[in-house]
Amino acid sequence: MALMAEKRAFPATSEGQLPALRRLPEPDVAREWLGTMTLIRRFEERAGEMYARAKVGGFLHLSIGEEATIVGGARALREDDYLISTYRSHGHALARGTPPENVMAELFGRVDGCSGGHGGSMHMFDLTRRFMGGYGIVGGNLPIAAGIALACDYRGSDEVTLCTFGDGASNQGTFGETLNLAALWRLPVVFMVTNNQFGMGTALKRHSAVTDLQRKGESLGVPGMRCDGMDVLDTHAVVSEAVRRVRADRQPVLVEAVTYRFRGHSMADPEQYRTKEEVAQWRARDPIPALGDLLIGEGAIDELERTHIDEEATKRVDAAVAFAEASPFPTPESLYDDVYVLGNQVHGMYSVKTTAHEAGMHQAPQPNSTGEIPQQITSALQVREDGAGGL
Repeated sequence: MALMAEKRAFPATSEGQLPALRRLPEPDVAREWLGTMTLIRRFEERAGEMYARAKVGGFLHLSIGEEATIVGGARALREDDYLISTYRSHGHALARGTPPENVMAELFGRVDGCSGGHGGSMHMFDLTRRFMGGYGIVGGNLPIAAGIALACDYRGSDEVTLCTFGDGASNQGTFGETLNLAALWRLPVVFMVTNNQFGMGTALKRHSAVTDLQRKGESLGVPGMRCDGMDVLDTHAVVSEAVRRVRADRQPVLVEAVTYRFRGHSMADPEQYRTKEEVAQWRARDPIPALGDLLIGEGAIDELERTHIDEEATKRVDAAVAFAEASPFPTPESLYDDVYVLGNQVHGMYSVKTTAHEAGMHQAPQPNSTGEIPQQITSALQVREDGAGGL
């Protein structure tokens, strides 16, 4: 990739200063970054509106303010690399190339959604673009990322997995377990902690004894780096270096992206844990106008083109809403599609009461379908409950 102009040096990392410089890419590439960041912003704003109109069910977590972290990280990957995200994943799907129509349809719970309308906001998925999904459990995506990386090793390929998660997830047991195993087995994963200053409504200094999050993997054998997550150029440069190291050395790296979400943790968040003044200070560093101003200053675009980019993003979001509205809901018969079951069952898992109080001492479990394996499991459980079975 050709470069236009050198900017300031990389921030310090836990291994010292990086040798490379943070630079602005070619005008066409820079415009694409600005366009994608703008699309994510307009999409998320409209998603919030649709949630308020009861078009979106469940929870809704918006990434407004974090666009530079999303695009800078995603653009550091090759098309055949993998990306796995959290429940705040609409922007990652868009950055990987999932059409906004399919993302919006998923929010609406429609069949043309990227997960067939079965996943909703927290469970976006697009295998063709190697976006391995959002994930509803805090920190639950880290072991999956290690598994994807292990599969790449088994195949003998050089793909890298980028695993994003929030600062709160760095306190979960899966964080330590996964980083330890990834370092031990030298798995090709870039762990990217999106430090937006709050784990839900709890400030970083109140939920983590170590607030320099890039260092939280050092004792586990995972070196750390930090980027300015409000600056797409800095984020891209640091994550690109992390990806290069991981691909070349087959050793995981932890990247801390320091950023901020302008909206609440979810649409149900009253935001009583932070002041309007604090939010205003971070909004003054809004990554989208900052990149636009930089591109205008470098002569890559003019003010008219910036306006055009914004208008095009709005049109695409308008079309996405219309597409989602026109898409049908999944049929009731599809309720159990893609649900793991045992045997030849169609309508759900085999189950049995697990206590005498619930089942009755002499009441046999009532299976809800046929199948040899489920029946064997139920029989084994019944024997154990009657006290006749061993360990």
